[in-house]
Order: sequence, then structure tokens, then C-alpha cells
Amino acid sequence: MKTLVIISHPSIDESGSQQFLIQALSDRSLEQVTLHPLEKTYPDGVIDVKHEQELLKSHDRIIFQFPFYWYSSPPFLKHWQDEVLTEHFAFGYRGDKLKGKELGLVLSIGLSEKEYQTGGQEGYSISELTKPFQAVARKIGMTYLKPLSIFQYAYMSEEERMGLLIRYQQYLTLKKPDSLKSREEWIVAELKETATETLGTDQPEFIIEQVIELIEDNRMELDELRMHIDNYHE
Repeated sequence: MKTLVIISHPSIDESGSQQFLIQALSDRSLEQVTLHPLEKTYPDGVIDVKHEQELLKSHDRIIFQFPFYWYSSPPFLKHWQDEVLTEHFAFGYRGDKLKGKELGLVLSIGLSEKEYQTGGQEGYSISELTKPFQAVARKIGMTYLKPLSIFQYAYMSEEERMGLLIRYQQYLTLKKPDSLKSREEWIVAELKETATETLGTDQPEFIIEQVIELIEDNRMELDELRMHIDNYHE
């Protein structure tokens, strides 16, 4: 699966959250992930529509990554949609070039998560506020993924940022990013590829083996629980 990350940010070099996300992939193989910052690619604002459409066709998962400005995206991403998602390409007669692909959102949000829940000051959930993107996906035949919402990055602890790094990498690369089982398999695969000398602890191989065993034991228990629940409902 190939993923195209379309980033829209008017000052991406000055954004702590955007630089963190970009760096989260810098030490990994990017064969299957293409980072595409719009404002830096087109500083004059003139979009190469043909190139953009070819990029879309050559990837399986399309991610819009942007700061959530006034319940929407920065203006250049909207301009990009107007120019690139044209009739006969994305919709209309023979406009099925994106059908069957996936569309996801990575949103950096200034307020806390609780403000977008029942009783919060915003009054609407992220799901409600992103309905236009859901409608775009539906119109052009794409599968819409639940957004990866990053709330108040500036106030995150180091531990929270490491958790975000993992969730971000999984969101871009996993076939089913919302699946707990898929995320577990991803972690096990990453642990097996971990260079033990980087852990800075005694018996790193033993520690990795123990963590993998714990994850696999928990998965067996969850599978057994699911089997019992399914049998109960039959």
C-alpha cells in the first residue's frame, strides 16, 4: 500500500507539530509514503494539476494533513481541491480515478479534546465538523478513515509525543489503522526489527521477547473473549 501525505500549512517550517510529524518518518523507509507539502511545492500558488492527479492515481491512501483552522483547512488545500478534484477525473462521466482509494485526515487542533465532546465549548464533535471531507470521499468513491486528531501538541509530554509518533506511523501504513489487532501486529514487527544496542539497558533481547510475549498473550485472551461473545449471541 502506498500513502500520499498532502500537507497544507502556511508556515510549515515554524510549526512544531508539523516538523515533529515529518521527522517521525525521516529515519524510516519512505518507499511506501510520499510527503507532499503543498505551499512549499507551489510557492507561487500555481498548481500543476496533471502532476497532482498522477500522484493521486499512483497512491492507495490519500492523507490531508493540516492545522484545523476555523473548522476547516488552510485556504491552499481548498484551492488544491478545486483545481485537482475535477469532473471527469474525480467525479462525473468516467470520473472514477480515485474510486476505491482511502481518504484520511491528520488534524492539529489548538484546543483540548474535551472541548469537542458533549458539553464542550465548541458544541460539535470532530466527526461532525469534518462532514465536508466525508462528503468529498463519498462523492468520489473513496473510503473515509476516522481522522487522527492531535490536540494541543505544544502541551504534550514526551511520553504523549512518543505515543503520537506510533499512532501517526500506524495511521499512514497499516491497512486497518483503527484495528487493535493490526496495531498489535505492527508493534510486534517493529520490536523484532529494533536494534538492541539502541535500548541502553541490560538484556535488551530478553526485554523485547517479554514485551512481544505479553502482547501475544493479551491477543489470545481477547480472541477467546470474542469467541465466547459470538457464541453467546448465536
